[in-house]
Amino acid sequence: MRFCVCIKQVPDVAAPVHTGRMVLNAYDASAVEEAIVLKEKHGGTVDLVLVGPSGATETIRKALAMGADDAYHIIAEDHDKLDSFAIASMLAGFFEGREYDVIACGKQAQDTDAGLTGPMLAEMKGLPYASNAVGLDIEGDRLVVTRQGDSGQEILVLSPPCLVTCSNDMNDPRIPNLRGIMAAKKKTIESLPMDQVGGNVSPRSQTIDVFDPPGREPGVMLDGEPNEMAGTLVNKLANEAKVI
Repeated sequence: MRFCVCIKQVPDVAAPVHTGRMVLNAYDASAVEEAIVLKEKHGGTVDLVLVGPSGATETIRKALAMGADDAYHIIAEDHDKLDSFAIASMLAGFFEGREYDVIACGKQAQDTDAGLTGPMLAEMKGLPYASNAVGLDIEGDRLVVTRQGDSGQEILVLSPPCLVTCSNDMNDPRIPNLRGIMAAKKKTIESLPMDQVGGNVSPRSQTIDVFDPPGREPGVMLDGEPNEMAGTLVNKLANEAKVI
């Protein structure tokens, strides 16, 4: 099957906002890993597409080093001003006239947690899709999707072309080895100006500010016997916190 995985460069959520360290979105990394596993098992190709600034090339190289074949980089220097609708619209324009069997996306991005780009893209392209996938397989010419629902897992069968959004609970993405890193340097990354791919890039929402969450006062440790600690706790909740 021909997989095309939509990836995103996001801030490292484990680092303070002001550091500016950028990484491959964890949900997208799981989508890349699963597509590569299926390619290794059944054959096919895995391509990547990223909408982002010119500096996102290293993020693309990391995904290529995992084992993807080629990549497309839609250059959007002001990507932080683009919302899910604008990104999905550009991707819809990018896929117009291109051949693919499965479009795979992370179910959400670590920076916004919106989870909207994949479903919007599926709607714009008129594709059957499954969300929150925790497992993928291929049976014949169909994609078998195990997805996590609200009350358990569901198994869906999709006929290509189709779209799936992947959970980061799906797998543990591989760490590129030296061979993969060296091979990635020779792989093709085709750069496309955002005005070449078409689509409506007028965002429907706007990010006003990004900041670290406020700090919290340290907790209080209680000492003594259980009955004494229970009494002290009730006293603090009633007289200091005034929540009871």
